[in-house]
Amino acid sequence: MTKSNKNKTVVIAMSGGVDSSVAAAILVEQGYNVIGITMKMFNFEEVGGNVHREASCCGLDAFNDARMVAVSLGIPHYILDFSEQFGREVIDNFVDEYQNGRTPNPCVVCNQKIKWSELLKKADALNAEFIATGHYARVEYNHESKRYNLHRSKDADKDQTYALWGLSQESLRRTIFPLADMTKKEVRSFASSRGIKTATKEESFEICFVADNDYRRFLKEQFARSGVNPEPGDLLFNGKIVGEHDGTPFYTIGQRSGIGAHGEKVYVTEIDPESNSVHIGKNHDLMKTELVAKNINLISLEKINGEIPVQAMVRYKDTPAQATVRAAADGKIRVVFDAPKRAITPGQSLVMYDGDKVVGGGVIEAAL
Repeated sequence: MTKSNKNKTVVIAMSGGVDSSVAAAILVEQGYNVIGITMKMFNFEEVGGNVHREASCCGLDAFNDARMVAVSLGIPHYILDFSEQFGREVIDNFVDEYQNGRTPNPCVVCNQKIKWSELLKKADALNAEFIATGHYARVEYNHESKRYNLHRSKDADKDQTYALWGLSQESLRRTIFPLADMTKKEVRSFASSRGIKTATKEESFEICFVADNDYRRFLKEQFARSGVNPEPGDLLFNGKIVGEHDGTPFYTIGQRSGIGAHGEKVYVTEIDPESNSVHIGKNHDLMKTELVAKNINLISLEKINGEIPVQAMVRYKDTPAQATVRAAADGKIRVVFDAPKRAITPGQSLVMYDGDKVVGGGVIEAAL
């Protein structure tokens, strides 16, 4: 036991997967007082797609796995219902964004407004100094800038900083990432060596509340519940009507499926809910060099002065590209890439890096 951690309490989010299980075990071995919390985010009967196999992160299997790991570690464990907040902040936002022609990133919203915001409230209620998760990322304090910085994890393939750009300085100050210096292989090896039940558990890659990975099915059911009926409209190629789309919410920039055959490879290049039209074009029509982003959260910097060189990502698993960022009107930023970037999509996250350090991020408003 590490003596300096003996009286420090940590609330850890336990999803029932191997990552959060190992994170909890590491904290116990480091001497913290650890409290495990599993967050129930939604009800399967309300999201559909997997109602007879609740095996994902919010299913009964996950709850049971988390509880069994907590028992084996000798720590208290609670299941807390955040489904009302999750529905309001994440699911409603997801549906609204698609309805307005944008492609959202629900994990970013969930991390910022549910996992951290709500978990910190619960930590305060339990007199816990810190919260922890099984994310692959690192927090470091910079004494010169007096800011908490977010850095990439040791495992580049598993790094999750792209989805964490929305965390505030206060959130980072109180966060521990026990897996920062571990690879996924090392995590599984650690779990096996300690006899942790979830050591070989498979990962889930779909959006948690769209368990069948069919977001169009999900949107149709959500629209039906709320009385929304997306109308078919014009499919335009070079300004000419070449077909009919099924409703603007069912398309995203760069999409090839569902737009018919046109004698060559074509993709969705623009979605316009106001005119109820979807534009298609060739691959070169997807290449853009500039974007404007809103809802900016800066991490390593307090503000952007002049022009700053960064490496920017415009989607999860994107390859960081060299770019220059500068402040724009209304608290937005403008990013210019050194080389054209493909399929910059409104609603997705822009995340800026300086090496392995996250400069900050925002939501893409428009590609230029």
